[in-house]
Amino acid sequence: MFSMMEAARLEALHLAEDPASGLKAVIAIHNTRFGPALGGCRYLAYADEQSAIADAIRLAQGMSYKAALAGIDHGGGKAVIIRPAHLPSRAALFEAFGRFIETLNGRYITAIDSGTSSADMDCIAQYTNHATSTTQEGDPSPHTALGVFAGIRATAQARLGSDDLEGLRVAVQGLGNVGFALAEALHAAGAELLVSDLDAGRVQLAVEQLGAHPIASDALLTTPCDILAPCGLGGVLNAQTVAHLRCAAVAGAANNQLASPEVADQLESRGILYAPDYVLNAGGLIYVALRHRGEELPAITAHLVQISRRLTEIYAHAQAEKRSPARVADYLAERLLYGT
Repeated sequence: MFSMMEAARLEALHLAEDPASGLKAVIAIHNTRFGPALGGCRYLAYADEQSAIADAIRLAQGMSYKAALAGIDHGGGKAVIIRPAHLPSRAALFEAFGRFIETLNGRYITAIDSGTSSADMDCIAQYTNHATSTTQEGDPSPHTALGVFAGIRATAQARLGSDDLEGLRVAVQGLGNVGFALAEALHAAGAELLVSDLDAGRVQLAVEQLGAHPIASDALLTTPCDILAPCGLGGVLNAQTVAHLRCAAVAGAANNQLASPEVADQLESRGILYAPDYVLNAGGLIYVALRHRGEELPAITAHLVQISRRLTEIYAHAQAEKRSPARVADYLAERLLYGT
């Protein structure tokens, strides 16, 4: 455990168990140089406790990089709650998690993530002020999608010479709250949509409402397209999948799309432009951070513009230095976080 913390340069790792509610939770605090750690809470089944800890650490590091490049006054953190096989009361579990967060004295602020909802945040908020994306504050998903859409336009400009998406074939993998909202924006911009999701109902909805072409989940990555947009869970890009990609660029909302840092170099060698995920999907973080401190929507929307600007800056650095944009983004984030 300590070796994982050292490798990620993690500040702290907190574990909590509450047998009465069934809570088994991990909070990873990666970096608080610019402010309290902010990051979502995942509620998922894990193969074992070690996998849950590793997920929290990896995601917390990504949140630090995301916050640094987004220019908000927060560090990175992440929480994971191991979903129990039998749950007497979901509300009681998240209330117990709220009490756990309160013991950290403001060093970590939680938000919704995979498997959690604004209703869960409402339960947490009964016991701590360090929770955002509650029902009152609203779902950050539309703002994540808005930032990704702007980033896709910047990616199209950098790779294809124009930010006009009319007629471009965009493959969206994953039609959750963010993926579907992104698909709606792409459809409105005239893009041709190829979609996949494990939920056949979501795919059918995209077909009916957006004129999307359904593609089997195991075939989407090898389907010819202009831009691939991974919007599900992470790790979809590895040595095997990248070898068979048939796209000009990858730009999607999913966190931790690269199975390893070396995959970024493989994409670069194949001439596939990669939009660093934590730069592209920062809209949700920007929304929850600014809403938590009382900012109104116009100010939040104005801040989202920085996503495409930062991405364009990263692409320019990458082209000049003949390096992957992922390597450039990591360098810029680490320079801010550690002064290196």
